[in-house]
Amino acid sequence: MPIKLGIVPVTPFEQNCSILVCQETGDAAVVDPGGDIEKILDGVKQLGGTVKKILLTHGHLDHCAAAKDLADQLHVPIEGPQIEERFWLDQLPEQTVRFGFGHAKAFTPTRWLEDGDHVKVGNVDLEVFHCPGHTPGHVVFFDREDRLAIVGDVLFAGSIGRTDFPRGNHADLINAIKTKLWPLGDDVQFVPGHGPMSTFGEERASNPYVGDQASQQ
Repeated sequence: MPIKLGIVPVTPFEQNCSILVCQETGDAAVVDPGGDIEKILDGVKQLGGTVKKILLTHGHLDHCAAAKDLADQLHVPIEGPQIEERFWLDQLPEQTVRFGFGHAKAFTPTRWLEDGDHVKVGNVDLEVFHCPGHTPGHVVFFDREDRLAIVGDVLFAGSIGRTDFPRGNHADLINAIKTKLWPLGDDVQFVPGHGPMSTFGEERASNPYVGDQASQQ
């Protein structure tokens, strides 16, 4: 595989912070740094990459509370999520205090992402899919060559993202999974925001919310 993947569970929510390293260039991206910066940097060191950017799937604090501090420390840009997440990022100071995450500043990403955009990590090309439902501006990153997706809180092994947060929408989430993710192929492995990895094929076969049998009920 041209890409190396590391997963570092961070924050009390055990959020899967992903580290992606292009094996050809050594360039790396940190996806969804919710907290525990030293733990993330240790993961980067173990993989042997040099962080060039931070990528965000959405604006919930366990996915992005450490993004600004990490970006400032490493002098790298933040790319993503989609612009509809602005209201979540603006709430970070209040949300982090409320949930015991210390204090994170509100910030604006260097680049908002839209459906159909591409993000480069060294020579690795990541396609961007806007997948609303869990949050309105949630995005998924897809490495077509390596058959790997970073899906945040859209989809989990055996479950799907919650939609009871402000501006969540259950119908939008189901639609995004079935129309954006399933067509990418059953062989695609994915890293969810929490819990173990799975494949789209496994979830189509057994997921009670978006599996093929669920759609026939």
